[in-house]
Amino acid sequence: MSEAGDSQPKFAIQRVYVKDISFESPGAPETFRVQGKPSVNLDLNTKNQALGEGLWEVNLTLTLTAKSEDEKTLYLAEVQQAGIFEISGLQPEMIEQTLASLCPSILFPYARENIDGLIVKGTFPPLMLAPVNFDALYEQAKLAKERQEASVQ
Repeated sequence: MSEAGDSQPKFAIQRVYVKDISFESPGAPETFRVQGKPSVNLDLNTKNQALGEGLWEVNLTLTLTAKSEDEKTLYLAEVQQAGIFEISGLQPEMIEQTLASLCPSILFPYARENIDGLIVKGTFPPLMLAPVNFDALYEQAKLAKERQEASVQ
């Protein structure tokens, strides 16, 4: 392979899989009689790790907690949706952005479908999560990190 071929940007999805999945309804069956609209909190987290030459695992965790008006937990659903991605030929900053933005954007629809399936199988009404702008989240995190570094100096 020529040197020019080595520097060509490459991005490929190797695998998308569920790393961990859980559903709890601690107050069932009493929670099925709760009237009113529950409050739902979404906690979203991403992390990544290098697996070897140009291979990365990205893990997107969605945790949904639904509570009744009297603050009792109706259900807790969590999905760790992961993927293995081949990324090479990019500058370190572009690799960082790809891992923090593009990869989670690819994983999110799978995680959203799995979360919705868990909730429906728990016999609660379906909950379709709105799309997430991972580019904006990446930019916010980058700005926050830059501000924190500037304040330390």
